[in-house]
Amino acid sequence: MNLEIDFRSGIPIYLQVVERIKERLAAGKLKPGDQLPTVRALALELRVNFNTIARAYRIMDEAGIISTQQGRGTYILETPSPQAAESIRRQALEDLTRRYLADAERLGASPQEVDEALYRQVSPWKASQPPDKENKGSSL
Repeated sequence: MNLEIDFRSGIPIYLQVVERIKERLAAGKLKPGDQLPTVRALALELRVNFNTIARAYRIMDEAGIISTQQGRGTYILETPSPQAAESIRRQALEDLTRRYLADAERLGASPQEVDEALYRQVSPWKASQPPDKENKGSSL
């Protein structure tokens, strides 16, 4: 399938897989009815854990982008609706947040330290966003 994954980006591999497939859909490289590689085949191709690809496929299946049919394979259903795409985006953000907080807890960081670190990172990012994007999301 030749998906480009950046192992150093800090973005979880499963989210990168979801994004690369969505990009291929948007570009017309994948169309409804196209078959995706099996979870095992794609995991081998990308040299990642089987569960990583299974998680990406599960997210896309729940969003209505793909359908996995036992014994037949995994197929593109249709270009996701804006609501489905937003659902995927929100789920990915929730997953990243849970992961971030779990890592911070393992480091022994206090909630106040996490707030301060997040504020230091978010403030310059918010300042670089166009005004219409700045108002979507949290009040940090």
